[in-house]
Amino acid sequence: MGLVRALSNPLADTGQDLEPAGRAPLGFHRRLPGYAITPLVDAPGLAGALGVGRVWVKDESWRLGLPAFKILGASWAVYRALERRSGGIGEWGDVEELRGRLGPLLPMTLAAATDGNHGRAVARMAKLLGLGARIFVPADMAAARIEGIESEGAEVVVVQGTYDEAVARSAEEAGEHCLVISDTSWPGYQDVPRWVIDGYSTILWEVSDELGRRGEDGPTLVVVQIGVGAFAAAVTRHFRSPGVSPRPKILGVEPARAACALASAEAGA
Repeated sequence: MGLVRALSNPLADTGQDLEPAGRAPLGFHRRLPGYAITPLVDAPGLAGALGVGRVWVKDESWRLGLPAFKILGASWAVYRALERRSGGIGEWGDVEELRGRLGPLLPMTLAAATDGNHGRAVARMAKLLGLGARIFVPADMAAARIEGIESEGAEVVVVQGTYDEAVARSAEEAGEHCLVISDTSWPGYQDVPRWVIDGYSTILWEVSDELGRRGEDGPTLVVVQIGVGAFAAAVTRHFRSPGVSPRPKILGVEPARAACALASAEAGA
């Protein structure tokens, strides 16, 4: 086992209320082809090994036809960005109707940078909506991930650099006929990453609703992977919303060699 570091964040305010995302993203996702609630698995063996009363695992290994949850954030962000660009999409019932309402925006391309799953999710949405997709990836991207993105009909551009450099390159694509759909923010570009975070709220509503159906109390500890931070932000906001009880502790987990949230907290930021 490698180095494990732990930090109790001195900046955390467990009593602070955050504004909830609401259920609009969940309503949107329910209209996408292949939507289904992912399993909330009771893991008694793991609970016993950890010496705790109960462990629930939300299984996101398959979501809307893709092997990751990223389609939830990408799809909602794409929809909101198209809605803003069009000045209002109006009522629609299914993806075919939505696609038809986007005619005045065509031709339109979606651009994104990715290490894999976010870019493929953006490409999948582009295919569903009849849009183009251009996905920027770092030079060390695994070939299988590039093939997965290309299987969605997207153009893949390999950037001779890191993921951060791919993000910077994707930002240059923004224009009249191209929307950049990033889960990473930068100065002047914050709305789309917020919409990505909003999209992930579907997972949390499903968890809360399922525990309610089973007559179970809410969790006292929530463990979440950090990544670039979007999903962790969604988890934090959901479980710090007004009325959530009990108010759980939140444990973020990230690789020791990519511990950006831990480094930020240590730096007082």
